[in-house]
Amino acid sequence: MNYLSAENISKNFNERWLFKGINFGILKGDKVALVGQNGSGKTTLMNVLAGVIPADEGTISIRKGITVGYLSQNPVFNESLSVMDSLFDGDSPTVQAIKAYENAMLHHNDDELTRALELMEKYQAWDYESRVEQVLGKLGIHDLDKPITSLSGGQRKRVAMAKILIEEPDLIIMDEPTNHLDLETIEWLEQTLSSQNVTLLLVTHDRYFLDRVCNNIVELDNGKTYPYKGNYGYFLEKKAEREAMEAASIDKAKNLLRTELEWMRRQPKARGTKAQYRVDAFYDLKDKASQTKDDSKVQLNVKMARQGSKILEIDDLSKSFGEQKIVANFSYVFKKKDRIGIIGKNGAGKSTFLNMITQNLKPDSGNITTGETVVYGYYQQGDLEYRDGQRVIDIVTEIAEYVTLGNGQSITASQFLTHFKFEPKVQYTLVEKLSGGEKRRLALMRVLIKNPNFLILDEPTNDLDIQTLNILEDFLMEFGGCLLLVSHDRYFMDKLVEHLFVFEGEGQIRDFPGNYTDYREWKDELDRQEAQTKSSPKKAEEPIAPVAQEAPVATSAKKKLSYKEQKEYDSLEEEMTKLGKRKTELTEKLNAGGSYEELAAWAKEIEQITDQLDEKELRWLELSEMM
Repeated sequence: MNYLSAENISKNFNERWLFKGINFGILKGDKVALVGQNGSGKTTLMNVLAGVIPADEGTISIRKGITVGYLSQNPVFNESLSVMDSLFDGDSPTVQAIKAYENAMLHHNDDELTRALELMEKYQAWDYESRVEQVLGKLGIHDLDKPITSLSGGQRKRVAMAKILIEEPDLIIMDEPTNHLDLETIEWLEQTLSSQNVTLLLVTHDRYFLDRVCNNIVELDNGKTYPYKGNYGYFLEKKAEREAMEAASIDKAKNLLRTELEWMRRQPKARGTKAQYRVDAFYDLKDKASQTKDDSKVQLNVKMARQGSKILEIDDLSKSFGEQKIVANFSYVFKKKDRIGIIGKNGAGKSTFLNMITQNLKPDSGNITTGETVVYGYYQQGDLEYRDGQRVIDIVTEIAEYVTLGNGQSITASQFLTHFKFEPKVQYTLVEKLSGGEKRRLALMRVLIKNPNFLILDEPTNDLDIQTLNILEDFLMEFGGCLLLVSHDRYFMDKLVEHLFVFEGEGQIRDFPGNYTDYREWKDELDRQEAQTKSSPKKAEEPIAPVAQEAPVATSAKKKLSYKEQKEYDSLEEEMTKLGKRKTELTEKLNAGGSYEELAAWAKEIEQITDQLDEKELRWLELSEMM
């Protein structure tokens, strides 16, 4: 059953065709991800498909009786309403059924009540209140009487998402749904959308989310759409094949054009004396041969300031806001090339912690000592700050006219912008005309141009396209300084960090050895062990792995372990870390694609590693309980 059809739709923006002559369709049960570079027109296409803005050409039809829910990047509300009123403000069948029932009960009208009861049964509206409470709780929306006007952009988006999930429309359209969500909430949303029988169209750059939720990928590239029926790994493989074929086709057209050009020159000038079909074919060939493929990549290669032996020392740090503890007695000494990820629920204090490190906020107690050679590069959440009338190139030149690269070469600000995929014709564009992702890329560039040796990145992946994310990952893998990273992109986090600061609440921060997937697997096993302990009266008082400030890495003496058991315990931690890294490497290879033999071998090795990790984690937990 076809839910949505778009035929030959086109949209022009600032005298440029974002897309032209696109045909697009969504069938019942499809879960489609729309991907493409920043500025390619993804959000505009979503707005056109959702009916928010009209297409300049073509037609869009939605099957009669189908309800559509659209989560835009910047949801619009009735500013006079509260959160609760906003959730019930709409014309969805479920909401209308509830309103009809409440009205019938209020006026004691038997006929109206009968019809309202039928509607309540038809739309299964009786459990609406419990569904509201469940969704709001998962999305962290608790103050329902709060006015919409007082909410931040992220809070507004969560309220808009809650409204859609509660109403359960037939077709859900979402633009970057994972932005402003913490990792736990993203995993809940991922499970909700993948398990339910929903029809979905979304824009996302979260590769794990895309892979686990969507069964179709549509790429928007140079104003055209390219469908791929499969996961992210399949998309990468087929995209590479398509681009290779297109490049070969363009080269072939250029060679053929030389022959045809000679024929055109030899023939009489009067076009009517030539074979018209061949003349027309010549101009079509000329258009094809003049095409260019943008194979450039964002080359984030800047010189790093020298780093001394003393970097950053945190001693007994504490911070509270009223009665809410953000950090309690936390200490850590940063080492060269530390690569640390920071995770925790929204509001746990991650950004506050970063602001204390960079001395933008004073702690209540404790000391932060920064080495003399440390040069911070701090990429913060929020929009790029710029003045009215400021151009793209002005953003760079107000910091430096020339940029020194890692190889010692000095290039102009314009050349540096070109490295970041801001072509010369774009460099004199007003900043206000850039897309959200392009502004993010420009803000990141402002950070790197200062040659930092200690990078602090607070949600750098929001709104960046997948190509830019890949190049940014490559740069950060080679970055020789310290890296402190807050991100809800699990793929990004897994690839870059070696241990985590886990904000567990009440000021407690756990230093966990491993990346995010390592932590989730350890946490799931810990939860399983705890559930077994509660269900078994004999083990009710047995201790489990530490869950407070101490990290899973045991650094204090284990009084109840023998020397042999102590050595086994220490070696298990190292072995699990190595196995976890190998599993991540193999998973990345699977996602990138390969031959059938390679894919089968990698999948088999992953299965073996998973079994080994399970055995070692169980033994680790057994030994930890003896401590």
